[in-house]
This record gives sequence, C-alpha cells and structure tokens, in this order.
Amino acid sequence: MNPVRPLWYYTYVIKSKKDGKFYTGVTSNIDKRFKGHNDGLVFATKYRCPFTLIYFEACLNKNDAYRRERYLKTGMGKRYLKERLNPVRNFRRIVKKLNLNSVGY
Repeated sequence: MNPVRPLWYYTYVIKSKKDGKFYTGVTSNIDKRFKGHNDGLVFATKYRCPFTLIYFEACLNKNDAYRRERYLKTGMGKRYLKERLNPVRNFRRIVKKLNLNSVGY
C-alpha cells in the first residue's frame, strides 16, 4: 500500500439491464469489479449481465464499507437508496417541507 495514497474501499450498487434488479457489494477496485460483473466473471451476477453502476460510496476503512453494504441491503437502506436515486421525489418532498405549494410549485 502506498503511504501517500490511501486505499479506498467502495460500497457499490449496480442495476441489471436484463431484469432490473439491484446488486450491492464491496470492493477495493471498483473499475475491475464492475468490469467483472459485466463480463460475467462474478458468480452471483453472471446470468444478469449487463449492468449499470447506479451508486457508490468510498470508505477508508474496510469494516465501514462492509457495514454500509449491510445497511444498504436492509429495508431502511433500500428506502435510503430509493430517495437518493429519485431526484423528483426529493424535490417534491423538499417543496412540501418548505410549504412552497402556495407559490406555484
């Protein structure tokens, strides 16, 4: 490991273009891992290729990345992703929270 450049661990979510389902995982090399998914080299996803990378987070600690993966696989984590990945829903929620409906939103 290079002492100047930290080793990052990535928690990522990919979406199958074939069946529309998500896969959540952790890796230290997101480019190589994503290519592996799309090339059918990952057992858990090889029949669901091709994929789109829809979300990722970087962590400096491996345990944090795995903890985040576990969270994103829970019901609350899936809800969190749904909110983060749907900007229209976020906008409507913010408008409602700020009570901007009266000004034409």
